[in-house]
Amino acid sequence: FDIHGGGMDLAATHHTNEIAQSQGCNHTNPVNYWMHANMLTVNGVRMSKSAGNGFLPGELFTGNHPLLQKGYSPMSVRFFMMQTHYRSTLDFSNEALQASEKGFAKLMSAMETLNSLKHSPVSSVNCTELSKNCYAAMNDDFNSPVVIANLFEGVRIINSVHAGTETLTEQDILLLKKLFNDFVIDILGLKIEKSETGSTALKEVMQVILDLRAEAKSKKDFATSDKIRDELLKHNI
Repeated sequence: FDIHGGGMDLAATHHTNEIAQSQGCNHTNPVNYWMHANMLTVNGVRMSKSAGNGFLPGELFTGNHPLLQKGYSPMSVRFFMMQTHYRSTLDFSNEALQASEKGFAKLMSAMETLNSLKHSPVSSVNCTELSKNCYAAMNDDFNSPVVIANLFEGVRIINSVHAGTETLTEQDILLLKKLFNDFVIDILGLKIEKSETGSTALKEVMQVILDLRAEAKSKKDFATSDKIRDELLKHNI
């Protein structure tokens, strides 16, 4: 394997065993790069089946778990995960997920704004340096949190140019477009999520239904909450 992933807790037993088997049978090192991820916690407590605090992806997306205040979109969850280095502990909480939801929306909004920026004869910011910083972060053991921090410096630049307080040449705008496409879409795997609920009126009706479900959950009226969820699922919502 070029890259072998797994949790840190597997390194001392399972993975050393794999190496021993490969070297014993085939006289070769089986892996070029090991990437050991740290543990998941929920509100500071290690995620485990015995603690009853483990989330399946579907539960994260629908909010169908007692510890979740609501559902979070796949891209918001992905963005949340990217904000922690893979070798650091990733702690789930509603507050952190909701902050990531807002941050992801801000990032996507800036990418849309980037496409409408007007260029100037000179640039007041150094986009080449920003690009170098993003590549340096990825070369530093896939340091995605630092990449995101640099991308949000790009968000600041985009919004400042849009507001008229900073300027960019046409070449630098093209550089920023390539940078965001390469890192946000190709490397981090993020993309704009399109709503599938139809018209504005239908969205408002759907929000009322979701609010009613949230209210039922808060009152521990799980029968009503589950009924709303199940009826929505019948219609692929």
